Amino acid sequence: MSESANGHIPGGSRAGGGPAGARGGRYKWVALSNTTLGMLSATVNASIVIIALPAIFRGIHLNPLTPGNVSYLLWMLMGYLVVSAVLVVTLGRLGDIYGRVRMYNLGFTVFALGALALPFDPLYGPGGALWLIGWRVVQATGGAMLMANSPAILTDAFPADQRGTAMGINQVAGISGTFIGLILGGILAAVDWRLVFVVSVPIGVGGAIWSYLSLQELGIRTRSRIDWLGNVTFALGLIGLLTGITYGIQPYGGHVMGWTSPVVLTGLIGGIALLVAFCFIELRVESPMFDLRLLRIRAFAAGNAATLLASIARGGLQFMLIIWLQGIWLILHGYNYKDTPLWSGIYLLPLTFGFVVAGPLSGYLSDRHGARWFASGGLLVSAAAFGGLLLIPTDFQYVTFGTLIFVAGVGMGLFSAPNAAAIMSSVPARQRGAASGMLATFQNSGFVLSIGIFFSLMIVGLSSTLPTTLTRGLMSQGVPAALAHQIGQTPPVASLFATFLGYNPIHELLAPTGVLAHLPAHNVATLTGKQFFPLLIAGPFHHGLVIVFSMAITVLVIAACASLLRGGRFVYDEDAAGQKNTGQEGSVAGSTVAGSTVAGSTVAGNGAEDPGPLADTALGTSAELAIEVAAEVTDETARDPHP
Repeated sequence: MSESANGHIPGGSRAGGGPAGARGGRYKWVALSNTTLGMLSATVNASIVIIALPAIFRGIHLNPLTPGNVSYLLWMLMGYLVVSAVLVVTLGRLGDIYGRVRMYNLGFTVFALGALALPFDPLYGPGGALWLIGWRVVQATGGAMLMANSPAILTDAFPADQRGTAMGINQVAGISGTFIGLILGGILAAVDWRLVFVVSVPIGVGGAIWSYLSLQELGIRTRSRIDWLGNVTFALGLIGLLTGITYGIQPYGGHVMGWTSPVVLTGLIGGIALLVAFCFIELRVESPMFDLRLLRIRAFAAGNAATLLASIARGGLQFMLIIWLQGIWLILHGYNYKDTPLWSGIYLLPLTFGFVVAGPLSGYLSDRHGARWFASGGLLVSAAAFGGLLLIPTDFQYVTFGTLIFVAGVGMGLFSAPNAAAIMSSVPARQRGAASGMLATFQNSGFVLSIGIFFSLMIVGLSSTLPTTLTRGLMSQGVPAALAHQIGQTPPVASLFATFLGYNPIHELLAPTGVLAHLPAHNVATLTGKQFFPLLIAGPFHHGLVIVFSMAITVLVIAACASLLRGGRFVYDEDAAGQKNTGQEGSVAGSTVAGSTVAGSTVAGNGAEDPGPLADTALGTSAELAIEVAAEVTDETARDPHP
């Protein structure tokens, strides 16, 4: 039996005072400002190392492009995201059980602890890399606590007709943090690589103190046992799947990629099997980690499906644009390789601006008109911007490029805030922590999946044209035919990673062979200069870009269709569900949300749309199950789900 923190059943009073009073005062703005800082901190640190990786690896005296060191590169790149994706559902569920504010406060503390340890890495080489990876895992655990509980805390603090605005600000902070991290990492790494980690210390410590002093526990708590078996199968399954997909981009057994590697296959097959087992477990245990019956709520299921697909596309866009700028455009325009990480972040600012402009505005408007058309339309706007990027040349005019990525950012902002608010409003109050965790899991998993998916597609595109182009280009500068052919057959992932890290790929490929010492000076200058590689790869890269962005457009269109399936505005109403359970059939719940549909009732209003049916299933007649699953609402008549 679930109960609130003070012993009442769901729908009764909350710990820390009634929600009505808190929602009518200044506390909701305190909650918004603190959770926005938490989300910004967590997501900035997810991306801050991407741009700073060259400086970090130089600082610990480790070459990440050496074959034996690639794993360090991958885990520095994706470790934070994988840990966050795996833990957010569990930590969100623990917030439902022990208190969302309590878990959020602990998250800031753990985050600050990781931030304090990272800058003081005493080791070099592989040991130094492992120190950073290990403490990044600790920091990611704290970040997952922040991400898992922030939306739930806001949903508890804000009334339904203001959640879109609140979620808009919070989601803008969260997702724009991934772009801000790129710029901040580049600026700080140019001074000292340790500053990349030092910057999180005052934020983590200050945020922890502020949250402990200011946040109140308003949410309903669910007293239940921890689902250990579900937690373990979910964590191991998701880790196996995400790492398998990521390691699939590495060469194996003479192939340009590693999809036939036993390690990759074990991760993929084993991960999927464990996730299937997780679903069976969750349907049978008394207190599941995540109640899969929430997926019967169409607004929740469709919103999360759209979230996953949009996150995949957004991650792919970010990585491809960085490679495009660092490997080709910036070099052609006179920038040094070592300076390209910083400047690529700066030139991507329009993407962030577009998101920041559109996110709060769409959240505000969705409070009045519903999320469906804003979210779906935003995804289609982003798809159109991706299409525009396909039409411009590799050496583009920046005004055109900047406009297109601004439009892409606007589309993402239009989608994210209304979608998050709609998802969180569609679930019972006592399930908000788990629902918030699932939302964050789909966001983070999509970003990690984008590494494997879009790098693989780019490698496929490069593999068909780059070997011949590279071989001919090297031979034209006096490199012996046999050596040129050997280097031309090097898996394209080596050139991609070198470009991504701001290294000169040609120098990295030729230096170990010693051939540069035997070539005329002018040939060496050409091969290792700024123009040779960008001009050489421009054609093959654009071919790969067509494949990648075409896939991204397809993913966004599918996401838009999924978003449309959510139906009209849908708000889960605890009182209506309680009335259903006590036999008050056909009564209208006293929701304050005009023009919206609430679970168990229809509220009069202009233009209210049908939220879509929930599965009618004989789930029993207990109060707990009646609260968990909303009744189907059609034709403005509330129907009893247990006839």
